[in-house]
Amino acid sequence: MTTSPQPPLILASASPRRVALLAQLSITPDEIIPADIDETPDKGELPIPYAKRMAESKARHIAMQHPGAFVIGGDTVVACGRRILPKAETEAEARACMALLMGRSHRVIGGMALACPDGRLIIRHTLSHVQMRRLDSAEMEAYIAQGDWEGKAGGYAIQGAAARFIKQIRGSYSQIMGLDLYLTAQLLRGAGYDSR
Repeated sequence: MTTSPQPPLILASASPRRVALLAQLSITPDEIIPADIDETPDKGELPIPYAKRMAESKARHIAMQHPGAFVIGGDTVVACGRRILPKAETEAEARACMALLMGRSHRVIGGMALACPDGRLIIRHTLSHVQMRRLDSAEMEAYIAQGDWEGKAGGYAIQGAAARFIKQIRGSYSQIMGLDLYLTAQLLRGAGYDSR
């Protein structure tokens, strides 16, 4: 008795961190296709709805081009209160983000969407809390000079140079990095994807 081949798995993201995280689940995507979508928050949009909308939009965008595949869309949002912090592109943005985050606790929201071969779209989110200690001006300038903040939500990556500033996390470390591995494994398993 022959079994039909498993539908392909596509990661709708260019993030090398998400590829590395999937590898921890012994999953190698069949294709990596970044979703080219507008990531501008809507006026007044709150962090959790935004994270879910971005994940859904990425998964839906790629699934429309590749029907019959599993498509993972993810988004990581760093939020300070009701404010969605940008992916820092300039030193000024990185400095502004870090100034908001240091000495307090902030939220990291992971949006996750799984488009299934049968047309279903499953959307979830996870929430973690990160406490960052206060930096003195020399530490701030040394961190900015390293450039590890570039393209990172909130101007830092928990697994990067900013790790030394993190006092405490409550939640999922992998989700803060970019993809909640527990949630990902559960969604794929529930949708019938065999990751053995």
